[in-house]
Amino acid sequence: MTKQNDIVIKNKRASFDYEFLETFVAGVALTGTEIKSIRLGKASLVDTYCLVINKELWVKNMYVAEYTYGSYNNHNVRRDRKLLLNRKEINRIEKFSKDTGFTVIPTKLFINEKGLCKLVIAVAKGKKKYDKRQSLKEKDDKRDMARAFKH
Repeated sequence: MTKQNDIVIKNKRASFDYEFLETFVAGVALTGTEIKSIRLGKASLVDTYCLVINKELWVKNMYVAEYTYGSYNNHNVRRDRKLLLNRKEINRIEKFSKDTGFTVIPTKLFINEKGLCKLVIAVAKGKKKYDKRQSLKEKDDKRDMARAFKH
């Protein structure tokens, strides 16, 4: 079985589609069966986004698999989950998200050293097609340099 600190779930597509401007680390309000599934590594950040509703930050469409031993206590796999940030951070995110072209997306879900579930969110701006090609070129160059360095 994996250690708690080994659980890191990334949204790899986000760094390809978006340019990150600022990142925040938020706690996630979870039920008992949700945290057990996340500790087993059964979660996904694909097609996930964040919204500020009534001065609270919510993560929408985050997938957390049902806990196999959860019986009738199990959770809804795609329910909205509240993110825990301080007021100043939420106000900053809300100011960004009101501007057109900016979005708030989760980039990484992990379990910290205290055993708590944390979500790294980023205020991001969508990349144009040519920016994506540039990202692919840089990725290929890094891989080629790593290969050349090994030999």
